[in-house]
Amino acid sequence: MNSSIHVECPTCGAPVEWSSKSPHRPFCSDRCKLIDLGAWASGEHAIPGDELEDDLLSGDLPPREH
Repeated sequence: MNSSIHVECPTCGAPVEWSSKSPHRPFCSDRCKLIDLGAWASGEHAIPGDELEDDLLSGDLPPREH
């Protein structure tokens, strides 16, 4: 009986064994891991949510008290 867990690589869909034998898990390779990182860095991947308010980024916040 084979009790190992397999998942699909999020980048290419290849099967990946979820164990220490697969150091890049859930990715199948370092290449797929870097492709995914590049997608996050370029904005291709994003977590849905509300846009940030402009006033939060404008610097018009009151000074912090220490």
